[in-house]
Amino acid sequence: MAILKALGDPRRMEILERLSACEGCVACTDLRECLPISAATLSHHVKELETAGLIQIAREGKFARLTLRRDVWLAFLAGLQRL
Repeated sequence: MAILKALGDPRRMEILERLSACEGCVACTDLRECLPISAATLSHHVKELETAGLIQIAREGKFARLTLRRDVWLAFLAGLQRL
């Protein structure tokens, strides 16, 4: 249910799409540059995605790098297909 809640916001879905297009991790600052939202709003969306288990955050000082947890995403999609 947490994943469905997280995906209910179009901006979070857009963040996931951008992360899925990258092989590795993406810096929050890079996401911030390509999304028309404040840093606080991005932080909120990132926290929701992390809570849902969809992304992993690697912190380096005050910077953060985001990675899509493809295993969780694929398991979620497989669960939907079984419905």
